[in-house]
Amino acid sequence: MPAETLTDLPLRPAPREIKAANNGNRDERRHKHSRSSYSEASPLTSRNNSLTFRPAKRPMTSPDKTIAVINASGRQAASFIRVATAVGYHVRAQLRNLEGVVATEVSTNPHVTILEGELYTKERPTEKGMVDVTKNGPISGIGVNHRLISDLFRGAHLAFINTTFYGDELKIGEALADAAKRAGIQHYIYSSMPDHHAYDKSWPSLPLWASKHQVEDYVKKIGLPATFVYTGIYNNNFTSLPYPLFCTELQRDGSWIWQAPFHPDAKLPWLDAEHDVGPAILQIFKDGPQKWGGGKRIALAYEMLTPKEACRVFSRGVGRPVRYIRGAIEIKVKIPEGYRCQLEALEQLYDLKNDDPAKQPPYFGDRELEESCPRVALELWEGPRGLEEYAREVFPLEEQANGLTWMLDDDECGSYVASSAPSLNGHHNGHGVEHHQNGAPLSPPREHPDSEDDDDDGLVIKMPRKRDEEEWLA
Repeated sequence: MPAETLTDLPLRPAPREIKAANNGNRDERRHKHSRSSYSEASPLTSRNNSLTFRPAKRPMTSPDKTIAVINASGRQAASFIRVATAVGYHVRAQLRNLEGVVATEVSTNPHVTILEGELYTKERPTEKGMVDVTKNGPISGIGVNHRLISDLFRGAHLAFINTTFYGDELKIGEALADAAKRAGIQHYIYSSMPDHHAYDKSWPSLPLWASKHQVEDYVKKIGLPATFVYTGIYNNNFTSLPYPLFCTELQRDGSWIWQAPFHPDAKLPWLDAEHDVGPAILQIFKDGPQKWGGGKRIALAYEMLTPKEACRVFSRGVGRPVRYIRGAIEIKVKIPEGYRCQLEALEQLYDLKNDDPAKQPPYFGDRELEESCPRVALELWEGPRGLEEYAREVFPLEEQANGLTWMLDDDECGSYVASSAPSLNGHHNGHGVEHHQNGAPLSPPREHPDSEDDDDDGLVIKMPRKRDEEEWLA
């Protein structure tokens, strides 16, 4: 910096106690709680400047283990990668592509080795047994990318796996578990969800969750040292865009209405996936399979709120009225057929004719698992970001990134107008609505793919400004 510019810098006044010391009465002027905990003669201190004493830094051992992660730009995986690499773990991360802010963040992390590619293949089987044919996914006639999966676990010791509906989720989940078993993975954490029909025959299966339940059963069957985490409803599911189930429809008076089939007085589990999944998963790895192995299931949810309570909490955070209406799921945009089936089953599960909140099926299928919320999650991570804080600190930023303006002023220009709002297309893995969050203008929704060349059988937002084709899977 040129010498002449130094005079432009503001000068910080000396602390009051230093001024007092210069006048010979330092101890009288200093607040009683400002005295250092260490004496000047303490061997635990070192002089780092002329004014203060601080404890000497202790050498920190860096973890020498590598963790395999798939769908690394998804909310769960990205949250975990940020935390794990920050404390020194190395990650082998599979990414579908390198497009988008989060994919860029992950791929430029010096502690991450990227494996770019799909977990499925577009090859059609030409011989019996040559390629597995999909049965549990929206893209027909494809196989499993066994080569990429095998490479994922090379040199890895641990694994955090969250499969999605791209390809045959069951086949891919089985292939991942088999490869982890061959690689000798010491602790395998799988992000699962329930098959409600397995708990009560009168409850329908939710298609996008049932396949995860099947993968969980397979992991148990082959004897991997595994833990299964069940994530609650993502705080970031809420959006003013017309996405089904968690659309908070902005009214002309600036208030919101959330309409869903959940009973207004039945508790639901909530989670801030970006903020809180990473620390919780890291603690499970630190505790090890001796505490959480043997197929234990953990409910990751830090708040149990009814829809009415969630609206009150959200309203406090965002500073505007939010009203809940129990009603049918409204579909206002083009969605993939698999997600449509999921929503239809969800409406059956949370029957609108059921007036007794005690009879609403538990979100996680197992009442005992649901009753563990949020106690067990708080044992893993004590600093969660609640729905009110999310609504206050994060929701306006995500809405603005999606091209909405209600947070900029209080007049009608901040209201949502369907004809001028950005088009919505996003991904959903069953328990988290995967919005693409940044950039405007957005492209119109894609048509349902009919060819091999258009294999994103889901909703996709194009974001040329900030997040171009970001995936946010799971």
